[in-house]
Amino acid sequence: MLRRVVHRYTNYEAELREFRLASSKAGALTAVVLVMAGVLLDYGIYPQEQLRFFLARSFIALLIGGIYALLPTPFGRRHVQPLTLAWLILPQMMIAWMIGVTEGASSIYYAGLNLVIFAVGIALPMGLWQTIGFGAVTYLFYVIACLAHPLGLADRGHFIVNSIFIAFSITASAVYTFMNERGHFHLFRLKEQLAEKNLELAEINRNLAEIKGQMLQQEKMAAIGTLAAGLLHEVNNPVNFCLMAIEVAMEEPVAKANASLEECLVDAKQGMQRIQHIVSDLKTFAYRKPGAEAEGVPFLFEKALDSSCRLTAHELRGVALTRELPADTLVLGDEAAIIGVLINLFSNAALAMRKAQTTKPAIHTSAYWEDGRLHVSVRDNGPGIAPENLARVFEPFFTTREVGQGLGLGLSISYAVIERHRGTLYAESELGQWTAFTFDLPRAE
Repeated sequence: MLRRVVHRYTNYEAELREFRLASSKAGALTAVVLVMAGVLLDYGIYPQEQLRFFLARSFIALLIGGIYALLPTPFGRRHVQPLTLAWLILPQMMIAWMIGVTEGASSIYYAGLNLVIFAVGIALPMGLWQTIGFGAVTYLFYVIACLAHPLGLADRGHFIVNSIFIAFSITASAVYTFMNERGHFHLFRLKEQLAEKNLELAEINRNLAEIKGQMLQQEKMAAIGTLAAGLLHEVNNPVNFCLMAIEVAMEEPVAKANASLEECLVDAKQGMQRIQHIVSDLKTFAYRKPGAEAEGVPFLFEKALDSSCRLTAHELRGVALTRELPADTLVLGDEAAIIGVLINLFSNAALAMRKAQTTKPAIHTSAYWEDGRLHVSVRDNGPGIAPENLARVFEPFFTTREVGQGLGLGLSISYAVIERHRGTLYAESELGQWTAFTFDLPRAE
């Protein structure tokens, strides 16, 4: 709270300095014009003093002009108020001298002193005590001018009346200054409050946008869940028939005697199971709960890697596959789901490298154990991912593929699968060089 008050006060002082600078410049120009326009008064009242007064007025106008030129400089900005008081005092000194060389206490020029005092209180943003001090100095000049006149204070009546009027002017100017200060501060407070309200409104708008995005996302997930439920019902029956047929075929002596045929049947069985798990994962993703663990069994990650390579063999034609795995890759989890993650990563890498026409495309899979978890990395030498897209690759429905080539759900579902295994799937990339996806799986005890 104290920091906010200090910051607000600092802002107010900065704004007040700029306001004082602008007012002082405008006032100085006005003073130059009025000082020189007083030549008409000299001609009408004291024509015999016209030349001497003209020279005095010209000299004072030049001094005020010099201060005006100094105000916009760094020095002038730092000392706006002292310089303003300096050019204000110059006309008062000139008027006091004119009073002394003309009629003393009864000189009509005392009105000029009042005019400047009023200008300080009304037109210039001076401080209260500065205004009072300026009025006191002005009255001192008037007293000295009267005493310097040959007749001195012989005309006491005019001296007393003029002194009272100057005192009235000082009082009125002080009141004006006080009210101006309060009004300017209140105006600044209103501007600050308006700025704060605008910030609050912007924050509310951002929150509303986030809520709207979350609602749209929930609607998308609900649609996916409905679609997945229908797919489960419509697809599971024929898939089960196929699985039963494959199981029967695998028991045939011919299949058992032919290793190649038996491997094809195993791949077909895994493919059918993959279809079941894809629909199941889609439904799980739509209604997933953050932090939910995967209920799984021990399996060899190396075996899952082999299966995923076989199932994506048609997409990986021409791509060099290498691996670097530890001797023990026994992990705990959902083997079919992890195969799905690997298939998605391999398919995305192959598509990106084929689209970019990568020379000698390659995918390297490596793994190592750390803190009881197997950390897996799938890295390709493809075109990489643009930095603005890297943070969005796991967003549902985000895809850089052409329309009709993908829904943008593969990496989102993969992220959810790894999340259920209490791990994290994250992406790294260097544009034009490589892309790597890394995730971790728990060790099977």
